[in-house]
Amino acid sequence: MSPISVRGFAVASATAVTAVGSVVGVASGSTAQTNDAEATAADSTLLADIPAGQQAQVQTASLTQQADVQAIAADTLAKKDAEEAARKQAAADAIAKQKAAQQAEEAAKARKEAEAASRSASRDSSSFPVQSSYTVAQIQAMARQMVAADQFQCFSNIVNHESSWNYQAVNASSGAYGLFQALPAGKYASAGADWRTNPATQIKWGLNYMDSRYGSPCQAWSFWQANSWY
Repeated sequence: MSPISVRGFAVASATAVTAVGSVVGVASGSTAQTNDAEATAADSTLLADIPAGQQAQVQTASLTQQADVQAIAADTLAKKDAEEAARKQAAADAIAKQKAAQQAEEAAKARKEAEAASRSASRDSSSFPVQSSYTVAQIQAMARQMVAADQFQCFSNIVNHESSWNYQAVNASSGAYGLFQALPAGKYASAGADWRTNPATQIKWGLNYMDSRYGSPCQAWSFWQANSWY
């Protein structure tokens, strides 16, 4: 039945009811039933006016809204999970970085200890035979046995600039002496009483000086390059 047919049926029914009510009302002397019948007819007419597809549209809109709410909730949860995963990853990265730095520090410490042990195991200045004089090659050979291999070139660079490997070199103006041009010259005595005539004693003193003041011959050489003294 179409909305027009429903409306016509409702109007006809309301007319009939109104007519009956009028007769009854006249017979009884009351108009209350007439009013009730008219109200009922009016309500029937209004319900008939609602389009048949409106209820489906309301239901569809409700389902769409629910889907939107669920999508927003899912998106919020996904973002929260992503943030939590990023936080955990950042914490893991920080721990890994700290562990790597610690391992590098331990490796550097072990390397320094190994170098120190190597120097300790190398021949001391007193173990070289005493000679009346020494060639540059002999002095360099001594130094190679006393200085760590990875530090020797830096060590040699400094000696080249200071004395050209002349263990008896004297600065006429200042009195600086020996391979490292120590000033005053008596500083060498801390390594041995024979510092004037024994290049091995001077090498021992120079190596100790570089290690204690700069950390290593290469660090001493870096300072020398920047300042032309050490």
